[in-house]
Amino acid sequence: MSLVALVGNPRPRSRTLGVALTAARAIGERVGEAGETETVDLSALAPDLLSAAPPPAVRHALDVVGGADVLVVASPTYKATYTGLLKVFLDRFGAGSLASAVALPLLVMGDPKHSLAVETHLRPLLVELGASVPTPGLALLESQIPDAEEIVGAWAGRVAPQVSGFLAGRTAPG
Repeated sequence: MSLVALVGNPRPRSRTLGVALTAARAIGERVGEAGETETVDLSALAPDLLSAAPPPAVRHALDVVGGADVLVVASPTYKATYTGLLKVFLDRFGAGSLASAVALPLLVMGDPKHSLAVETHLRPLLVELGASVPTPGLALLESQIPDAEEIVGAWAGRVAPQVSGFLAGRTAPG
């Protein structure tokens, strides 16, 4: 199983990256895949994402995300939705391109009034790209980051059965 954390924060070594890795680790442990998580941190690719012909690092990131079985997609909340950086990257995929992945949307936000953005903005984008999004996304307040292990762990416990079911259904004979 390929577990990938895609992070749309424009800042390197961001808190969003930390939360995304925490979420990926928690999901991996609960679905029996506690191995290595591949990380695509878009902050490192930002200068090249609008190139007409993507350079090798961008092509590699596209391949990693496109080949994910489980994809944790994390972004800070900017202007009540995910970042433009994440959108620019995901715009490189055609409709249905992520059909082999189960995607788990995650937004880190400063204000609780943006908590629905994970379901009303990020989920539809992932569905448009063909990903299965069988679980509720995670909306985490910046003020909750010190408690991220506990909050993310509880969320992972609730959504792991659906992730496992998707993975099993995808590999079941029939």
